[in-house]
Amino acid sequence: MFYDLARRFMFNKDAEWAHDFALGNLRRFANTPMSLAWSQSVQDKPVNFLGLEFKNPVGLAAGLDKNAECIEAFAQMGFGFIEVGTVTPRPQAGNDKPRIFRLPEANAIINRMGFNNKGVDYLVNNVKAAKYDGILGINIGKNKDTPNEQGKDDYIHCMRKVFEHASYITVNISSPNTPGLRDLQYGEALDDLLQSLKNEQMDLVAKHNKSVPMLVKIAPDVDGIQLAQIAESLVNNRIDGVIATNTTLARDAVENLEHGNEAGGLSGRPVREKSTHVVSELKRITEGKLPIIGVGGIDSAESAKEKFAAGADLVQVYTGFIYEGPELVKRIVTSL
Repeated sequence: MFYDLARRFMFNKDAEWAHDFALGNLRRFANTPMSLAWSQSVQDKPVNFLGLEFKNPVGLAAGLDKNAECIEAFAQMGFGFIEVGTVTPRPQAGNDKPRIFRLPEANAIINRMGFNNKGVDYLVNNVKAAKYDGILGINIGKNKDTPNEQGKDDYIHCMRKVFEHASYITVNISSPNTPGLRDLQYGEALDDLLQSLKNEQMDLVAKHNKSVPMLVKIAPDVDGIQLAQIAESLVNNRIDGVIATNTTLARDAVENLEHGNEAGGLSGRPVREKSTHVVSELKRITEGKLPIIGVGGIDSAESAKEKFAAGADLVQVYTGFIYEGPELVKRIVTSL
């Protein structure tokens, strides 16, 4: 009931204003009686994944809490794990506004945020201050003005900063909103990046005496040959897992809707089938050797089960959470 009222209010406002308003209040009231408005008890359904114990298999996807400002509030909603970021070495403003568009007829969102964030040092300070003992993923990227040829330096910088504070680290090479970023998903560029990051990960494990799994987040807009090549690179470079998928550039499902042809990444229900196909193909190609977190179009218990059936070990929600609220987490976990 509370979320229905809150959504009605926020959906009458500009999308980015509503996003900032919601995060501001979650941050401000997380440890006050006001948090009763979103807190809920969710049954523990433990999952062991990458050597980590998750309270339940439903997580918050990266992008919603880019600066790790609301970790405690999201924990109160019953998420089995939380992923913050994408964070870059230096703060950056992101792309010009407006840059978020709701497509309610399709339970979808188009965004072209462009890794807007306050920088890795700000995020790390927030993570250190948070009173949260659950699984925390930190999603890392490169600054927009860093050439792809030096991109691995940005990822390594972020990895060094977040390593001791993260349960796992996600390498984001699939956002469509940083020019040229998706080029890092293919061929020699991908192998060079993954090899460098794997070497850095091993050095950091020795330095901190702590194992932190590294996952790579990939795009849904790949054909069969490209996906096979990506999977081969991930396995050959001993990457710990994959997150499938990021947002799509395809518009066939929404092109006739208001805002349907805005530039950016499309998320929500229209990407559900495409994302599930990538999960299924990754499972088949790697013969189950690559742990998978499935994300894309999950807005119900049914769509979550679809990802698990396709081969996902865990799932994450974002756009479905915007439309359905915290109750979505409880509905999915209860149905499992």
